[in-house]
Amino acid sequence: MRIVFFLIQKEFLQIFRNKTMLPLLLVMPVFQTLLLSFAANYEIKNLNLAVVDADLSTSSRQLAARFNASGYFKTRQVAATSEADALMSNDETDLILEIPPHFERTLVREGNAGVSLTANAINATKAGLGMGYAQNIIRNFNREFAETWAPRLASTEAGAAPPAAPRTVQIEYSNWYNPRLDYKTFMVPGILGEIVALIICFLTALNIVRERELGTIEQLNVTPVQKWQFILGKLLPFWLLSLVMMTVGLTVGKLVFDIPMLGSLWLVFGYTAVFTPCMLGLGFLISNFADSQQQAMFTAWFFILIFLLMCGLFTPVESMPQWAQKVNVINPIAYFVSFMRLVLLKGAGFQDIQQNFFTVLAYAVGVNGLAVWTYRKRV
Repeated sequence: MRIVFFLIQKEFLQIFRNKTMLPLLLVMPVFQTLLLSFAANYEIKNLNLAVVDADLSTSSRQLAARFNASGYFKTRQVAATSEADALMSNDETDLILEIPPHFERTLVREGNAGVSLTANAINATKAGLGMGYAQNIIRNFNREFAETWAPRLASTEAGAAPPAAPRTVQIEYSNWYNPRLDYKTFMVPGILGEIVALIICFLTALNIVRERELGTIEQLNVTPVQKWQFILGKLLPFWLLSLVMMTVGLTVGKLVFDIPMLGSLWLVFGYTAVFTPCMLGLGFLISNFADSQQQAMFTAWFFILIFLLMCGLFTPVESMPQWAQKVNVINPIAYFVSFMRLVLLKGAGFQDIQQNFFTVLAYAVGVNGLAVWTYRKRV
């Protein structure tokens, strides 16, 4: 172990002398956590809504005002449907709400009245969420109208006493683990796992290939240093730095975003210590077959991009096709993202994540074993 200690000391000296590596390890996690947590948000707001009100009644104006007051829409009154269609053709509006003539009268007399919603579905996610927001606003307006305004308007027309308000089912709801439905609370834990995996894998692959390009690795290869000592001395510094990165990320998450930390932080760091060798081994495996830093970077990016898109950070894994879910079994980042959300947001204990833990442990053993097996001391 004395030889390993000297190799670790050499690696830390190289890291601290490198003017770009240290900022990557310390500044980038903070920057990416702040940037992605604020920018990567599926809670779409400020949707442009064109309102074509052919009724111009009290009820139709109240319905249009509900959209503007929701905080999700910026409403714009237009005179005709053709004008609204032209706005959508020019990408100046996202949705069109058409309120037909005699909307209020039909609503009072028949108990229901139709309105038309048209969405610009070039961006399917934006259109789907916008339609969902709009339908919820219309549903709430319809319920309140039936309970409050419809009886009064009906009695005014008939000249009789207002009838009793219809009985409705009252729903009481609560949101567990994220009571305010804050998207940052959902995103930050996953982003922390993604950042640690991304940086560690890249730096490991590039660091080893860089030594090969400079010729220093050949100097080590002709020494009596054994293969396992060399690999351990190369990987342990980045393993320790990954724990530092996780500490920095959790600190930023708590101080800036106030994310809940219901679970054990010891469990978080213990899992990180097991997960990081997965990415270290993957980076080392890539470096075994790469002849240049550029080649290593593109190869690492190929795998990392697939892992990121399929890890459940942005799209739920359960919503993916069955074949994609099966492929995702070999995605280490998916396990880390799931773990971070379970422990930090739900307060899960080891019993709840032990299958995840041992899967990642087996993954780490397998990928590092493959990396050691494919490494050759070449002079």
